[in-house]
Amino acid sequence: MRILSLNYLGNIEWFCNLCFEHCIVDIHEHYRKQSYRNRALIMTSEGVQALSVQVVRPDNRLKPAMCEVRIDYSKRWQHQHWNAICSAYRSSPYFDHYAPLFEPLYLKRFDFLADLNTALLEAILGALNVEPGPNFSTRYIEPGEGVDLRETISPKAHLARPDPRFTPQPYYQLFGERHPFAANLSMLDLLMCEGPRTMEILRASWPSHATNG
Repeated sequence: MRILSLNYLGNIEWFCNLCFEHCIVDIHEHYRKQSYRNRALIMTSEGVQALSVQVVRPDNRLKPAMCEVRIDYSKRWQHQHWNAICSAYRSSPYFDHYAPLFEPLYLKRFDFLADLNTALLEAILGALNVEPGPNFSTRYIEPGEGVDLRETISPKAHLARPDPRFTPQPYYQLFGERHPFAANLSMLDLLMCEGPRTMEILRASWPSHATNG
């Protein structure tokens, strides 16, 4: 069993694990700031850009569970994120096809970060025609109960650990004439650029799945 955190617009490595391995998404783990739990990376005309969901700052004395973290709407982060996504992908081959799945979620007010992340995850899995959905934990999963990826799939270089099963495959990426290919961005990048080929690229990026069943 592989243990995942519930990420915001998860990256390609995260989705390879979810789609091809036996995983559980731990929504009762301790929330970590400056992580993919509230951050995603997309490709823009200026290069890779981070999108960060604003959350209510937890009491430093407490370690809130991921499912308890509330979203902060004092800043217009939803408007900023959707504008950034539109600016980045409006000219992509599949923007018009997939944008209607995501735009309503940036107009809806979610109280909890976990609810937003789950809604976006369901939209992506729906676009990929992947069933069933993920398995969510009913309690905090202790370290050692499985292959723990909650911290190793991380934007922080000192925490991230290369997964030998993950071999990111190149694909058509916008602004390739300006910027080198950026591997392992949010799944949104792959989906908008490759559409129906997305699952093919995921499988090629996780070649061990063919021998894992």
